[in-house]
Amino acid sequence: MDNQKLWYVVNTYSGHESKVKEKLEMRINSMNMQDNIFRVIIPEQKEVEVKDGVTKEKVKKMFPGYVLIEMIMSDEAWYVVRNTPGVTGFIGSSGKGAKPVPLLPAEIDRILSNMGMSRLNIDDELKEGEKVKVIEGPFKNMYGKIQSVDISNNSLTVLIDLFGQETPVEVTISQVEKA
Repeated sequence: MDNQKLWYVVNTYSGHESKVKEKLEMRINSMNMQDNIFRVIIPEQKEVEVKDGVTKEKVKKMFPGYVLIEMIMSDEAWYVVRNTPGVTGFIGSSGKGAKPVPLLPAEIDRILSNMGMSRLNIDDELKEGEKVKVIEGPFKNMYGKIQSVDISNNSLTVLIDLFGQETPVEVTISQVEKA
């Protein structure tokens, strides 16, 4: 559990999500927390709206008042996030300095895939030849090596050992985690 990048939900003052994201990114740089706090995301979706015959595309917040943060939970990282102006607290924390509970991989995958994003950083973590563990689907709990990455379809071809033979299997990025 320690030194593992996980996703946490932070509560903000409603309507202050962008300000919190901006302030948090400034604090990450000024306090040298780049090795502990990685991504700050405001969950948003594009919606098409037709009003008076005019089609408009609007960006709508999926969870108003909340920001997602990918981080390695440590006392310093917790302190930096918790004391950022506009942050009211972590979700999943009992308070009194208790560390919050991270989102489950399936929860963050669902949210990020609605935004066209992935929990795993394709450039850094999913390269050909990397070992992965399949976490859902018919090949659950099997390990394999990435043969190819298809970014446009959010899928991977993974070589899995089936009956003593390496077999290429296509899985989505949300179905794997780094081994």
